[in-house]
Amino acid sequence: MKKLIGIAGLGVLALAGGIAMAQPGDQKGPQRDPTASTTRDEAAARAAARFDKLDADGDGKLTQQDRASRVKARADGMFAMLDTDKNGQISRAEFDGAREKRMERREARGERGRPGMGRMAHHGGGRMGGGRGMRGGMGGAMGEKVDANGDGAITKTEFQARALTMFDRTDANKDGTVTPEERRAFRAAWRAKRAGS
Repeated sequence: MKKLIGIAGLGVLALAGGIAMAQPGDQKGPQRDPTASTTRDEAAARAAARFDKLDADGDGKLTQQDRASRVKARADGMFAMLDTDKNGQISRAEFDGAREKRMERREARGERGRPGMGRMAHHGGGRMGGGRGMRGGMGGAMGEKVDANGDGAITKTEFQARALTMFDRTDANKDGTVTPEERRAFRAAWRAKRAGS
């Protein structure tokens, strides 16, 4: 459950003021313009939309079952992408072909890092994050703050409340709008705090 809540907490952080943190795997579709300001209403709407996407079974709560459904859907999608001849098996040639395509895309983007590590190497945590990336340190207290009533599930109200709390922290001048400068300052302070801990 801590993993689920930690991931939900990170999603809330990214939505709060449009904070530009790497969001793993589920971050497809239109992205926030990093040069645009975000209002509190926009942050609330973004949190609600994100919650709806994470709520795989549509029951109005984020639970371990929702997380398991998303993990399975991603694994099924990855398998389908690798299984180019659609025979239900991944051959060595299919595996190597996918790796070559990935390396070509990385090269085209000018990414550096260990081969096979993709964005994780380039962004110092990125998609996987492990125990030390941006996801790893966000369980515990962050999760408890998102799951306000401690019932082991996160409601849309709890999810939005946490997003708005983070928005308010980012909104340094308290004018109801988070600017790119406020996002950068908040991110710098967050990184400095993490580096010190």
